[in-house]
This record gives sequence, structure tokens and C-alpha cells, in this order.
Amino acid sequence: MGKMSMQHEHILDERRAPIKSGNKAPAPASAPEAAPAPASEPAPAQTAEAPAPEAAPAKAGEPAPAAAAAPKPAAPPKPAGPKPTDASGKPLVAGLAAAVPGAVLEAYEFVGETTVKVAPEKLVEACRHLKASEGFTYLVDLTAVDWKDRDPRFDVLLLLHSFSRGQERVRLKVAVAGSCPSVTGVWETANWMEREAFDMYGIRFEGHPDLRRILTWDGFQGHPLRKDFPIQGIDTGAAIYPDRYPEGGGPGPKDANRKVVS
Repeated sequence: MGKMSMQHEHILDERRAPIKSGNKAPAPASAPEAAPAPASEPAPAQTAEAPAPEAAPAKAGEPAPAAAAAPKPAAPPKPAGPKPTDASGKPLVAGLAAAVPGAVLEAYEFVGETTVKVAPEKLVEACRHLKASEGFTYLVDLTAVDWKDRDPRFDVLLLLHSFSRGQERVRLKVAVAGSCPSVTGVWETANWMEREAFDMYGIRFEGHPDLRRILTWDGFQGHPLRKDFPIQGIDTGAAIYPDRYPEGGGPGPKDANRKVVS
């Protein structure tokens, strides 16, 4: 018992003994010192606005920057366009006026084309003269223009060509309210041309041997090239709605579904 007490005290003495230099335990790290609170910074002083930086000079061997292009000058005014000139003194027009008195109402030339305004009641006689006596054997085209608010409303236009006069052409213009004399007795090819003008504009050609529609069908409501024809078209649904629309046609004039722009 005494021996064990002595050993125990020896051990305690060793633990109490100071640690030799070289084997000292590291001192505990001290807590970092708090950084001092920053002093309040003064507001930046108001300075004058800095000038825009100048362009850096070009380096040796590099081309200098191009100068700003000068503004383009204003475009010159457009030259005045061609204007119609009186053609009543041309031999062709003067010959027609002499051969068919009262036929020529006015004549003018525009960009090399001669136009003769002809009285409707003298149209057929004037055409016979131009074909038989002046060599205008070829009817190139017959069509119309709708002026809608003008009276008379339509112009019927005939373009004539002469091979014997060095490919010369002349245009006839006839102002009509809704009917025009037929020239099928002068040029047979006018047959289908007048039918097309009737179909598209509703102009009736008096004396035509078979005046009926040629592009649309019998019973079609309206004339598609008239200015008051609705640009969105009309419902021609007779095949789909036979109980509402007549055979082959669209809405009738009194149908609530009919759309008219005027």
C-alpha cells in the first residue's frame, strides 16, 4: 500500500514538473483584434465635367481615320412628264372627220399614240372608214373603263392596228352611259371582246349577235370590274345553299347577304 502511494505521488510530480525548453506547448492563439471602425469618408468634391477624350493619333504605318462624309446634295427636281398634244390636224384624223362628219369629238397624241374620241352614234361608220379606207384591218383589243361618278359612266376603248401603214396604231374612245353600238359587223373578232366587256362591266352592245356572259355564268349577280363591285367578292354558293340562292348565281339584289361597296 505504501509502495503504491509513493509511485502515485511520483507520477503526480512528473505531471507538475515544468516542461523543458524545446518541448513547450504553443500558447493559445489570441482572438484577433477588431478592426477599427472606418472614419466617415467625406463626400467627393464637385468637379467640372471632363472634356470628351480626343481621338488617339494614328500609329505609324496605319492609315488615318476617314473624315466624316459631307451631306449629299438634294436631288434635282424631276423633269415634267409628257403632256398630250392636239392631234386634230393629223392627216388620219382630218380624213376621218371629213369622211364621217360629226364622228370626231376630240383628238390628241400622247407618248406617240393617237387617241380619237368618237361620238357613239358614229362609231360603226367611223370604224368602217378606218378599216376600208385607212388600212386598219386588225382590231387588237376592245375593253372599257368604269369612271363610276362620271356621266356618262363608261369609256369603251378600241385599239386598231394597220400593217399597211408601217405598223401604225390608233385608239378610239367612246363615252357611253350603259350601251354602245356593236362593231361585230366590222371585225368579227369583236364578238368575244364585247361579250367580255358586257360580262365584266355590264355594258350592252346593241346589235351584237349573241350577247351573253363569257367569263362568269348565266345568273351571276353583278359585274366584277365595276368600281362598285365588292372587292371581297360575293357568295356564289348556289351549289351549297340551293334553298337560299338561285341556280348558278349569288345573292340577289334584295338579299340581306349581298355586299355592295358604293
